[in-house]
Amino acid sequence: MHVFLCPQMFSNNDEAVINKKLPKELLLRFSFSQSWNLLALDGSNWQRIDLFDFQRDIEGRVVENISKRCGGFLRKLSLRGCLGVGDSALRTFAQNCRNIELLSLNGCTKITDSTCNSLSKFCPKLKHLDLASCTSITNLSLKALSEGCPLLEQLNISWCDQVTKDGIQALVRCCPGLKGLFLKGCTQLDDEALQHIGAHCPELVTLNLQTCSQITDQGLITICRGCHRLQSLCVSGCANITDAILNALGQNCPRLRILEVARCSQLTDVGFTSLARVSKQSHKHTAQQCTSICITDGTLIQLSIHCPRLQVLSLSHCELITDDGIRQLGSGPCAHDRLEVIELDNCPLITDASLEHLKTCHSLDRIELYDCQQITRAGIKRLRTHLPNIKVHAYFAPVTPPPSVGGSRQRFCRCCILL
Repeated sequence: MHVFLCPQMFSNNDEAVINKKLPKELLLRFSFSQSWNLLALDGSNWQRIDLFDFQRDIEGRVVENISKRCGGFLRKLSLRGCLGVGDSALRTFAQNCRNIELLSLNGCTKITDSTCNSLSKFCPKLKHLDLASCTSITNLSLKALSEGCPLLEQLNISWCDQVTKDGIQALVRCCPGLKGLFLKGCTQLDDEALQHIGAHCPELVTLNLQTCSQITDQGLITICRGCHRLQSLCVSGCANITDAILNALGQNCPRLRILEVARCSQLTDVGFTSLARVSKQSHKHTAQQCTSICITDGTLIQLSIHCPRLQVLSLSHCELITDDGIRQLGSGPCAHDRLEVIELDNCPLITDASLEHLKTCHSLDRIELYDCQQITRAGIKRLRTHLPNIKVHAYFAPVTPPPSVGGSRQRFCRCCILL
Protein backbone atom coordinates (compact mmCIF):
# COMPACT_ATOMS: atom_id res chain seq x y z
CA MET A 1 0.00 0.00 0.00
CA HIS A 2 1.51 3.34 -1.06
CA VAL A 3 0.05 6.49 0.45
CA PHE A 4 0.99 10.10 0.78
CA LEU A 5 -0.44 11.53 3.97
CA CYS A 6 -2.23 10.38 7.10
CA PRO A 7 -4.24 12.89 9.21
CA GLN A 8 -3.84 10.66 12.29
CA MET A 9 -0.10 11.29 12.28
CA PHE A 10 -0.58 14.91 13.23
CA SER A 11 -1.42 16.72 16.43
CA ASN A 12 -4.77 18.50 16.67
CA ASN A 13 -3.32 21.77 15.41
CA ASP A 14 -1.56 20.04 12.53
CA GLU A 15 -4.70 18.13 11.62
CA ALA A 16 -6.68 21.35 11.39
CA VAL A 17 -4.26 22.64 8.78
CA ILE A 18 -4.32 19.42 6.78
CA ASN A 19 -8.12 19.23 6.93
CA LYS A 20 -8.31 22.49 5.01
CA LYS A 21 -6.49 20.79 2.14
CA LEU A 22 -8.74 17.73 1.88
CA PRO A 23 -12.14 17.75 0.11
CA LYS A 24 -15.13 17.74 2.47
CA GLU A 25 -16.47 14.53 0.98
CA LEU A 26 -13.19 12.79 1.74
CA LEU A 27 -13.09 14.13 5.29
CA LEU A 28 -16.64 12.91 5.98
CA ARG A 29 -15.86 9.48 4.61
CA PHE A 30 -12.75 9.22 6.76
CA SER A 31 -14.52 10.53 9.87
CA PHE A 32 -17.18 7.80 9.80
CA SER A 33 -14.91 4.95 8.80
CA GLN A 34 -13.55 2.88 11.64
CA SER A 35 -11.59 0.88 9.09
CA TRP A 36 -9.82 4.05 7.94
CA ASN A 37 -8.83 4.90 11.48
CA LEU A 38 -7.44 1.44 12.03
CA LEU A 39 -5.47 1.64 8.79
CA ALA A 40 -4.20 5.10 9.65
CA LEU A 41 -2.90 3.93 13.01
CA ASP A 42 -1.09 0.96 11.48
CA GLY A 43 2.46 2.09 10.68
CA SER A 44 2.95 -0.81 8.29
CA ASN A 45 0.65 0.96 5.81
CA TRP A 46 2.88 4.01 5.60
CA GLN A 47 5.91 2.98 3.58
CA ARG A 48 5.97 6.02 1.27
CA ILE A 49 5.12 9.59 2.26
CA ASP A 50 5.41 12.73 0.12
CA LEU A 51 4.72 16.01 1.91
CA PHE A 52 5.56 18.36 -0.96
CA ASP A 53 1.98 19.60 -1.33
CA PHE A 54 2.01 20.62 2.35
CA GLN A 55 5.53 22.08 2.38
CA ARG A 56 4.49 25.46 3.77
CA ASP A 57 2.69 23.87 6.72
CA ILE A 58 5.16 21.17 7.70
CA GLU A 59 7.24 21.91 10.79
CA GLY A 60 9.67 19.80 12.72
CA ARG A 61 7.10 18.34 15.11
CA VAL A 62 5.11 16.93 12.19
CA VAL A 63 8.15 15.01 10.94
CA GLU A 64 8.78 13.75 14.47
CA ASN A 65 5.18 12.53 14.78
CA ILE A 66 5.40 10.77 11.41
CA SER A 67 8.62 9.04 12.38
CA LYS A 68 7.16 7.81 15.67
CA ARG A 69 4.05 6.47 13.93
CA CYS A 70 5.80 4.80 11.00
CA GLY A 71 8.98 3.65 12.70
CA GLY A 72 10.88 1.00 10.83
CA PHE A 73 8.13 0.56 8.22
CA LEU A 74 8.90 3.80 6.41
CA ARG A 75 11.05 3.32 3.31
CA LYS A 76 10.59 6.54 1.31
CA LEU A 77 10.03 10.09 2.53
CA SER A 78 9.99 13.34 0.57
CA LEU A 79 10.29 16.59 2.50
CA ARG A 80 11.13 18.58 -0.62
CA GLY A 81 10.61 22.27 -0.03
CA CYS A 82 9.75 21.91 3.67
CA LEU A 83 11.60 25.00 4.88
CA GLY A 84 10.45 24.58 8.48
CA VAL A 85 12.25 21.27 9.04
CA GLY A 86 15.65 21.38 10.71
CA ASP A 87 18.37 19.19 12.21
CA SER A 88 16.57 18.37 15.46
CA ALA A 89 13.49 16.89 13.78
CA LEU A 90 15.61 14.91 11.36
CA ARG A 91 17.65 13.45 14.18
CA THR A 92 14.44 12.12 15.74
CA PHE A 93 13.39 10.87 12.33
CA ALA A 94 16.68 9.04 11.78
CA GLN A 95 16.48 7.39 15.20
CA ASN A 96 12.93 6.11 14.56
CA CYS A 97 13.06 5.25 10.85
CA ARG A 98 16.20 3.18 10.53
CA ASN A 99 15.06 1.33 7.41
CA ILE A 100 14.67 4.46 5.29
CA GLU A 101 15.99 3.94 1.76
CA LEU A 102 14.98 7.11 -0.08
CA LEU A 103 15.00 10.56 1.51
CA SER A 104 14.49 13.90 -0.25
CA LEU A 105 15.50 17.02 1.65
CA ASN A 106 15.69 19.14 -1.49
CA GLY A 107 15.37 22.80 -0.52
CA CYS A 108 15.30 22.16 3.24
CA THR A 109 17.62 25.08 3.81
CA LYS A 110 17.69 24.83 7.61
CA ILE A 111 19.58 21.57 7.71
CA THR A 112 23.33 21.37 8.26
CA ASP A 113 26.01 18.71 8.52
CA SER A 114 24.32 17.58 11.76
CA THR A 115 21.53 15.94 9.74
CA CYS A 116 23.99 13.88 7.70
CA ASN A 117 25.69 12.82 10.91
CA SER A 118 22.33 11.53 12.18
CA LEU A 119 21.65 9.69 8.94
CA SER A 120 25.10 8.16 9.06
CA LYS A 121 24.60 6.98 12.63
CA PHE A 122 21.10 5.51 12.34
CA CYS A 123 20.23 4.85 8.66
CA PRO A 124 22.64 2.30 7.15
CA LYS A 125 20.14 1.21 4.46
CA LEU A 126 19.91 4.65 2.84
CA LYS A 127 20.27 4.41 -0.96
CA HIS A 128 18.93 7.67 -2.40
CA LEU A 129 19.53 11.05 -0.76
CA ASP A 130 18.60 14.46 -2.19
CA LEU A 131 20.28 17.45 -0.53
CA ALA A 132 19.97 19.88 -3.45
CA SER A 133 20.03 23.55 -2.40
CA CYS A 134 20.93 22.67 1.21
CA THR A 135 23.67 25.25 1.10
CA SER A 136 25.00 24.68 4.63
CA ILE A 137 26.18 21.18 3.67
CA THR A 138 29.97 20.81 3.61
CA ASN A 139 32.59 18.10 3.16
CA LEU A 140 31.78 16.90 6.69
CA SER A 141 28.40 15.64 5.45
CA LEU A 142 29.97 13.59 2.68
CA LYS A 143 32.51 12.11 5.07
CA ALA A 144 29.73 11.16 7.49
CA LEU A 145 27.66 9.54 4.73
CA SER A 146 30.67 7.57 3.53
CA GLU A 147 31.14 6.12 7.02
CA GLY A 148 27.54 5.16 7.79
CA CYS A 149 25.70 4.77 4.46
CA PRO A 150 27.80 2.39 2.34
CA LEU A 151 24.79 1.34 0.23
CA LEU A 152 24.29 4.84 -1.18
CA GLU A 153 23.44 4.68 -4.90
CA GLN A 154 22.25 8.18 -5.72
CA LEU A 155 23.25 11.52 -4.20
CA ASN A 156 22.12 14.99 -5.21
CA ILE A 157 24.15 17.84 -3.73
CA SER A 158 23.43 20.38 -6.46
CA TRP A 159 24.13 23.96 -5.37
CA CYS A 160 25.93 22.80 -2.23
CA ASP A 161 28.80 25.05 -3.17
CA GLN A 162 30.90 24.45 -0.06
CA VAL A 163 31.72 20.92 -1.17
CA THR A 164 35.24 20.38 -2.54
CA LYS A 165 37.34 17.53 -3.88
CA ASP A 166 38.06 16.32 -0.32
CA GLY A 167 34.40 15.58 0.32
CA ILE A 168 34.03 13.81 -3.02
CA GLN A 169 37.11 11.71 -2.31
CA ALA A 170 35.78 10.57 1.06
CA LEU A 171 32.37 9.75 -0.41
CA VAL A 172 33.40 7.69 -3.43
CA ARG A 173 36.03 5.64 -1.61
CA CYS A 174 33.44 4.14 0.72
CA CYS A 175 30.35 4.08 -1.54
CA PRO A 176 31.40 1.94 -4.50
CA GLY A 177 27.82 1.35 -5.65
CA LEU A 178 27.11 4.97 -6.61
CA LYS A 179 25.05 5.12 -9.80
CA GLY A 180 23.91 8.74 -9.82
CA LEU A 181 25.79 11.89 -8.81
CA PHE A 182 24.18 15.30 -9.25
CA LEU A 183 26.78 18.01 -8.64
CA LYS A 184 25.19 20.91 -10.50
CA GLY A 185 26.46 24.26 -9.25
CA CYS A 186 29.22 22.80 -7.05
CA THR A 187 31.61 25.43 -8.30
CA GLN A 188 34.60 24.42 -6.16
CA LEU A 189 34.91 21.00 -7.78
CA ASP A 190 37.87 20.57 -10.11
CA ASP A 191 39.58 17.88 -12.16
CA GLU A 192 40.96 16.17 -9.07
CA ALA A 193 37.41 15.58 -7.82
CA LEU A 194 36.56 13.94 -11.15
CA GLN A 195 39.65 11.78 -10.95
CA HIS A 196 38.40 10.36 -7.64
CA ILE A 197 35.00 9.64 -9.21
CA GLY A 198 36.57 7.96 -12.22
CA ALA A 199 38.77 5.79 -10.03
CA HIS A 200 36.09 4.61 -7.57
CA CYS A 201 32.68 4.69 -9.32
CA PRO A 202 32.60 1.91 -11.95
CA GLU A 203 28.79 1.61 -11.63
CA LEU A 204 28.10 5.28 -12.36
CA VAL A 205 25.21 5.78 -14.80
CA THR A 206 24.28 9.46 -14.40
CA LEU A 207 26.60 12.42 -13.76
CA ASN A 208 25.52 16.07 -13.73
CA LEU A 209 28.33 18.64 -13.65
CA GLN A 210 26.41 21.64 -14.95
CA THR A 211 28.20 24.96 -14.28
CA CYS A 212 31.14 23.25 -12.58
CA SER A 213 33.28 25.77 -14.36
CA GLN A 214 36.71 24.63 -13.13
CA ILE A 215 36.65 21.22 -14.78
CA THR A 216 38.58 20.56 -17.99
CA ASP A 217 39.23 17.78 -20.47
CA GLN A 218 41.69 16.15 -18.08
CA GLY A 219 39.14 15.39 -15.40
CA LEU A 220 36.38 14.32 -17.76
CA ILE A 221 38.64 11.95 -19.67
CA THR A 222 39.27 10.19 -16.35
CA ILE A 223 35.50 9.81 -15.96
CA CYS A 224 35.19 8.33 -19.45
CA ARG A 225 37.93 5.81 -18.83
CA GLY A 226 36.66 4.72 -15.43
CA CYS A 227 32.87 4.86 -15.84
CA HIS A 228 32.06 2.66 -18.83
CA ARG A 229 28.40 2.27 -17.78
CA LEU A 230 27.75 6.01 -18.11
CA GLN A 231 24.42 6.74 -19.83
CA SER A 232 23.75 10.39 -19.03
CA LEU A 233 26.29 13.22 -18.79
CA CYS A 234 25.57 16.93 -18.36
CA VAL A 235 28.49 19.34 -18.69
CA SER A 236 26.51 22.39 -19.77
CA GLY A 237 28.27 25.59 -18.81
CA CYS A 238 31.68 23.90 -18.54
CA ALA A 239 33.34 26.25 -20.99
CA ASN A 240 36.83 24.72 -20.80
CA ILE A 241 36.02 21.40 -22.43
CA THR A 242 36.92 20.63 -26.05
CA ASP A 243 36.37 17.99 -28.72
CA ALA A 244 38.72 15.69 -26.78
CA ILE A 245 35.78 14.90 -24.49
CA LEU A 246 33.56 13.82 -27.38
CA ASN A 247 36.33 11.53 -28.64
CA ALA A 248 36.80 10.04 -25.16
CA LEU A 249 33.05 9.44 -24.75
CA GLY A 250 32.86 7.71 -28.11
CA GLN A 251 35.77 5.43 -27.32
CA ASN A 252 34.91 4.56 -23.71
CA CYS A 253 31.17 5.00 -23.02
CA PRO A 254 29.17 2.84 -25.44
CA ARG A 255 25.97 3.10 -23.34
CA LEU A 256 25.79 6.89 -23.46
CA ARG A 257 22.23 7.99 -24.20
CA ILE A 258 22.06 11.65 -23.11
CA LEU A 259 24.75 14.29 -23.56
CA GLU A 260 24.07 17.90 -22.57
CA VAL A 261 26.73 20.40 -23.60
CA ALA A 262 24.96 23.76 -23.74
CA ARG A 263 27.29 26.77 -23.66
CA CYS A 264 30.35 24.63 -24.38
CA SER A 265 31.61 26.91 -27.13
CA GLN A 266 34.81 25.01 -27.91
CA LEU A 267 32.99 21.92 -29.22
CA THR A 268 32.96 21.63 -33.01
CA ASP A 269 31.74 19.48 -35.88
CA VAL A 270 34.92 17.41 -35.69
CA GLY A 271 34.17 16.17 -32.18
CA PHE A 272 30.49 15.47 -32.84
CA THR A 273 31.37 13.61 -36.04
CA SER A 274 33.74 11.38 -34.09
CA LEU A 275 31.10 10.68 -31.45
CA ALA A 276 28.37 10.02 -34.01
CA ARG A 277 30.46 7.49 -35.94
CA VAL A 278 31.15 5.45 -32.82
CA SER A 279 27.55 5.69 -31.61
CA LYS A 280 26.34 3.59 -34.54
CA GLN A 281 27.97 0.53 -32.98
CA SER A 282 25.94 0.71 -29.79
CA HIS A 283 22.38 -0.66 -29.73
CA LYS A 284 21.75 1.08 -26.41
CA HIS A 285 22.59 4.54 -27.70
CA THR A 286 18.92 5.40 -28.13
CA ALA A 287 18.88 9.13 -27.49
CA GLN A 288 21.38 11.90 -27.56
CA GLN A 289 20.84 15.51 -26.60
CA CYS A 290 23.47 17.77 -28.17
CA THR A 291 23.35 21.48 -27.50
CA SER A 292 26.23 23.62 -28.69
CA ILE A 293 26.65 26.96 -30.43
CA CYS A 294 29.50 26.03 -32.79
CA ILE A 295 28.25 23.06 -34.75
CA THR A 296 27.13 23.30 -38.37
CA ASP A 297 25.22 21.25 -40.91
CA GLY A 298 28.17 18.87 -41.02
CA THR A 299 27.24 17.50 -37.61
CA LEU A 300 23.64 16.91 -38.70
CA ILE A 301 24.85 14.98 -41.73
CA GLN A 302 26.90 12.66 -39.51
CA LEU A 303 24.05 12.23 -37.03
CA SER A 304 21.66 11.33 -39.84
CA ILE A 305 24.07 8.67 -41.10
CA HIS A 306 25.44 7.18 -37.90
CA CYS A 307 22.71 7.64 -35.24
CA PRO A 308 19.62 5.76 -36.49
CA ARG A 309 18.15 5.62 -32.97
CA LEU A 310 18.31 9.33 -32.26
CA GLN A 311 15.19 10.43 -30.39
CA VAL A 312 15.93 13.86 -28.91
CA LEU A 313 18.05 16.54 -30.54
CA SER A 314 18.55 20.02 -29.14
CA LEU A 315 20.20 22.55 -31.45
CA SER A 316 19.39 25.60 -29.35
CA HIS A 317 21.49 28.65 -30.29
CA CYS A 318 23.27 26.75 -33.09
CA GLU A 319 23.39 29.83 -35.27
CA LEU A 320 25.18 28.11 -38.18
CA ILE A 321 22.54 25.41 -38.76
CA THR A 322 20.64 25.86 -42.04
CA ASP A 323 17.72 24.28 -43.88
CA ASP A 324 20.15 21.98 -45.68
CA GLY A 325 21.25 20.40 -42.42
CA ILE A 326 17.64 19.79 -41.41
CA ARG A 327 17.01 18.30 -44.86
CA GLN A 328 19.82 15.80 -44.27
CA LEU A 329 18.47 14.94 -40.82
CA GLY A 330 14.91 14.60 -42.13
CA SER A 331 16.01 12.08 -44.75
CA GLY A 332 18.00 9.96 -42.27
CA PRO A 333 16.84 6.65 -40.76
CA CYS A 334 16.11 8.16 -37.34
CA ALA A 335 13.69 10.73 -38.73
CA HIS A 336 10.91 8.46 -39.94
CA ASP A 337 10.41 6.28 -36.88
CA ARG A 338 12.56 7.52 -33.97
CA LEU A 339 12.94 11.28 -33.73
CA GLU A 340 10.51 12.61 -31.10
CA VAL A 341 11.83 16.05 -30.12
CA ILE A 342 13.85 18.64 -32.00
CA GLU A 343 14.75 22.02 -30.49
CA LEU A 344 15.67 24.73 -33.01
CA ASP A 345 15.16 27.82 -30.89
CA ASN A 346 17.48 30.75 -31.70
CA CYS A 347 18.62 29.22 -35.01
CA PRO A 348 18.31 32.35 -37.18
CA LEU A 349 18.99 30.67 -40.54
CA ILE A 350 16.14 28.16 -40.24
CA THR A 351 13.15 28.87 -42.52
CA ASP A 352 9.84 27.21 -43.37
CA ALA A 353 11.80 24.92 -45.68
CA SER A 354 13.08 23.08 -42.60
CA LEU A 355 9.53 22.36 -41.53
CA GLU A 356 8.87 20.85 -44.95
CA HIS A 357 11.87 18.54 -44.46
CA LEU A 358 10.48 17.36 -41.10
CA LYS A 359 6.94 16.54 -42.22
CA THR A 360 7.81 12.85 -42.74
CA CYS A 361 9.05 12.46 -39.14
CA HIS A 362 5.98 10.52 -38.04
CA SER A 363 7.14 10.14 -34.41
CA LEU A 364 7.88 13.85 -33.96
CA ASP A 365 6.01 15.00 -30.87
CA ARG A 366 7.48 18.44 -30.16
CA ILE A 367 9.43 21.14 -31.97
CA GLU A 368 10.87 24.32 -30.42
CA LEU A 369 11.06 27.36 -32.70
CA TYR A 370 11.47 30.28 -30.29
CA ASP A 371 13.21 33.23 -31.97
CA CYS A 372 13.45 31.48 -35.34
CA GLN A 373 12.71 34.73 -37.12
CA GLN A 374 12.24 33.26 -40.59
CA ILE A 375 9.61 30.73 -39.50
CA THR A 376 6.05 31.78 -40.35
CA ARG A 377 2.60 30.82 -39.16
CA ALA A 378 1.85 29.49 -42.62
CA GLY A 379 4.83 27.16 -42.42
CA ILE A 380 3.71 25.81 -39.08
CA LYS A 381 0.18 25.34 -40.40
CA ARG A 382 1.50 23.27 -43.30
CA LEU A 383 3.57 21.12 -40.90
CA ARG A 384 0.46 20.43 -38.86
CA THR A 385 -1.43 19.13 -41.86
CA HIS A 386 1.06 16.25 -41.88
CA LEU A 387 1.64 15.99 -38.12
CA PRO A 388 -1.66 17.09 -36.52
CA ASN A 389 -0.66 16.16 -32.95
CA ILE A 390 2.72 17.89 -32.87
CA LYS A 391 3.36 20.47 -30.14
CA VAL A 392 4.88 23.61 -31.65
CA HIS A 393 6.41 26.26 -29.41
CA ALA A 394 7.13 29.52 -31.20
CA TYR A 395 7.16 33.28 -30.67
CA PHE A 396 5.91 35.85 -33.16
CA ALA A 397 6.45 39.59 -32.88
CA PRO A 398 3.26 41.54 -33.60
CA VAL A 399 5.15 44.05 -35.73
CA THR A 400 8.49 43.62 -37.48
CA PRO A 401 10.92 46.13 -35.94
CA PRO A 402 13.31 48.14 -38.11
CA PRO A 403 16.74 46.64 -38.89
CA SER A 404 19.26 47.00 -36.08
CA VAL A 405 22.11 49.47 -36.36
CA GLY A 406 25.59 48.20 -37.16
CA GLY A 407 24.77 45.54 -39.71
CA SER A 408 24.14 42.69 -37.23
CA ARG A 409 21.22 40.38 -37.88
CA GLN A 410 17.74 41.65 -37.15
CA ARG A 411 16.19 40.48 -33.88
CA PHE A 412 12.49 40.45 -33.10
CA CYS A 413 11.14 41.43 -29.73
CA ARG A 414 9.72 38.76 -27.45
CA CYS A 415 6.19 40.18 -27.42
CA CYS A 416 4.65 37.05 -28.70
CA ILE A 417 1.99 34.45 -29.14
CA LEU A 418 2.62 30.96 -27.80
CA LEU A 419 1.30 28.31 -30.18
